[in-house]
Amino acid sequence: MPRKRATIREVAQATGLSPAAVSYALRGLQVSEETMERVRAAAAELGYEADPIARALASGRTGMIGLLCGSLEDLWQQSLAVGISRGLREKDRYALILDAVGDPARERALALQLRDQRVDGMIVQPLDPSAAFWKELGESLPVVAIGDSLAGTAGEVIFDNRLGVTLALEHLRALGHRRIAVLTPTRASTPDRPADVHVTAEADRLGLDIGVTTALHGLAAATAAARDILAEDKPSAVFCFADSIAYGVYAAAQELGLSIPGDVSVMGYDAHPMSGLLTPGLTTVDWDIDGIVRAGVRLISAAADGATRRRRIVQAPTLRERGSVARLS
Repeated sequence: MPRKRATIREVAQATGLSPAAVSYALRGLQVSEETMERVRAAAAELGYEADPIARALASGRTGMIGLLCGSLEDLWQQSLAVGISRGLREKDRYALILDAVGDPARERALALQLRDQRVDGMIVQPLDPSAAFWKELGESLPVVAIGDSLAGTAGEVIFDNRLGVTLALEHLRALGHRRIAVLTPTRASTPDRPADVHVTAEADRLGLDIGVTTALHGLAAATAAARDILAEDKPSAVFCFADSIAYGVYAAAQELGLSIPGDVSVMGYDAHPMSGLLTPGLTTVDWDIDGIVRAGVRLISAAADGATRRRRIVQAPTLRERGSVARLS
């Protein structure tokens, strides 16, 4: 027979406190550290767990934050999701993680689904920042955007993509590269994402010959896209808008018997920890994922608690040089 859920009154009786004082202690509010420890020890011994439905009915909040990822095939987004989930847990909140699988239509459907499930807020790294529904969504719940700016958000952690692209292309140009293939996860349905716009503008400014090709985050898809580029008209360098895509270039180069960086140089864009383990290590643009996680959690927590001031944090990148880019003679 299943054990009956312990009640907050039973915890109160065990500690000699009022139910209200126990409730405060379990939430870390208005009581001493000693009282919090005593209450939590008694709750653990009795097997007390807060009823999320009761809590939502009483407070109007679910304790849930939606985390809508553009594509969890992207290893960097996986790391982001893990970091945000753990950061929210430290704030006594839980992440409901959904994957848009790189599809803008699915992104919209999932965002509206999270709203209808009455999450307390949403963190999103948008696939389609220009979509009209974001503004309407932001009127019904707090939304924090990561990466690109969205209309109507409670806060945003914006990547300085102009600087990131400039760092990458100027580094390649300084080492003699002029013919550069760019692999991006952006699809034809969302052609105006800032990073893609900046890469074209910067290539024109620097006098570079670039070709932009869509390559999805999954290893098989990224490898196939890279194989086509390297087999047909080999550029001197490949710049990838995700380290996950750059891993596909490594795989394709190995299949074709090409060396990195001897035959082709490769550059990434998000400094996933695995990138330093490759041979050679991947030169990439580092966005400080730990800082992004802290900022995102802080912004959504404040917004979910009722803060009305809109905050915008601009994340500046740094160049992480390793061995995957060679100087051309």
